[in-house]
Amino acid sequence: MADGLRIGIFGTRGIPAAYGGFETFAEQLGVRLAARGHEVTVFGRSTSVDPSRHGQKHRGVRLVVLPAPRSKHLETVLHTVRTAWWARAERFDVALVCNSANFPALPLLRRGGARTLLAIDGIESARRKWGFAGRTFYLLAAWLGPRLADVVVADCRVIEAHYRERGAKSVEMIAYGAEPPKERGAEMLERLGVAPGKYVLYVSRLEPENNADVVIEAFRSAGVPGNLVVVGDAPYADEYKTRLSALAGGDGRVRFAGFVFGRGYDELRAHAACYVQATEVGGTHPALLEAMAAGLPVIANDIPEHREVLGDAGWYYRKNSSVELAARLRDVLLGDDDVRRARGLAALGRVRRLYDWDRVTTAYESLAYRVVGKSRPTAALAEDPDESGDADEDDRDDDTPNGLAAEATSGSALLRNCAPDGGAVTPLVGDGRGCRKA
Repeated sequence: MADGLRIGIFGTRGIPAAYGGFETFAEQLGVRLAARGHEVTVFGRSTSVDPSRHGQKHRGVRLVVLPAPRSKHLETVLHTVRTAWWARAERFDVALVCNSANFPALPLLRRGGARTLLAIDGIESARRKWGFAGRTFYLLAAWLGPRLADVVVADCRVIEAHYRERGAKSVEMIAYGAEPPKERGAEMLERLGVAPGKYVLYVSRLEPENNADVVIEAFRSAGVPGNLVVVGDAPYADEYKTRLSALAGGDGRVRFAGFVFGRGYDELRAHAACYVQATEVGGTHPALLEAMAAGLPVIANDIPEHREVLGDAGWYYRKNSSVELAARLRDVLLGDDDVRRARGLAALGRVRRLYDWDRVTTAYESLAYRVVGKSRPTAALAEDPDESGDADEDDRDDDTPNGLAAEATSGSALLRNCAPDGGAVTPLVGDGRGCRKA
């Protein structure tokens, strides 16, 4: 595309995705932007991506793989600053920086001529894994990051409101996306020794605020048949992982799968009896969306971010209560099959309406053109299935911080959930023309 942009994605471990939510986001977004004619580079760490892939392309996206120090507290920030220094001569039009901790890289990128977007997926200072120094750093990051970036991009309305209330002037809300499983084989199930439809699925990094311990305790006390499959790991959480093994207590029904991506992950999503989202910090969790996209019955820790995403298409338990989670597991696994199936289909419907990766890409593409002061090319508008006519001037949303529309002007139906009560039970969406029912 003649009017394509040079876009760099910073702050993740790199792609192909093999770690967590930001990596999945970088791959899904980067590949789609590249397919639309943009020059996209994703920066990764040699501790996560094979260094021999430096300079190669992955599905149209250029990979830059640089060394990173092994450090729980410094690895992310030092690597992102290093990549920003490396990229100073690249002359990116737009630099998308993931994670508020990486705010020190923003001035370097702006000095290199890039307009900067800071993607934030949660309130990092609330994570239990951080001590006093870590929490203090993230509080500083939450204050400085929005002031150094051209635009902050929150992945859910709860996080958007958090930053607006704290004085951030340019905040957009663009959610993540999800797709149904592409693979429905059973090789991963056979490897783990579990049967289709006979296991509870939990997916997350194994860190305290993600509450795998609550899930294990609840499953073991619930008196339900089948297995619990725990998908995930964490590089600096040996003490917590030891505790999880102790909680499992040699119970052969609890299977620790480690990190699983690609085909194996699709197989686990395709055949689970239900899914548990136990996290207490974060915005729109990709694993939650992916479970919904698989049509699974979902049981979620009752926090506002999960209510916003899942709405009334699932079950909730009181925050971090293993007793209530055990009760919900019994409700779902021993209850009415028709209710379980109906809520799974309702969750799938929410993903199709509100969390589509192509629409996410359109939202980011439109934002990128706006921050560099260009119009989105006519060809791209013509290909956009959401672009349908002009809005009346009186119908436009006037709540536009610093001239940047709170909804993408070119057809993202998922940029803002406009439900006024914060419950997000009725799916309302913003499309650049105010709020309407989905």
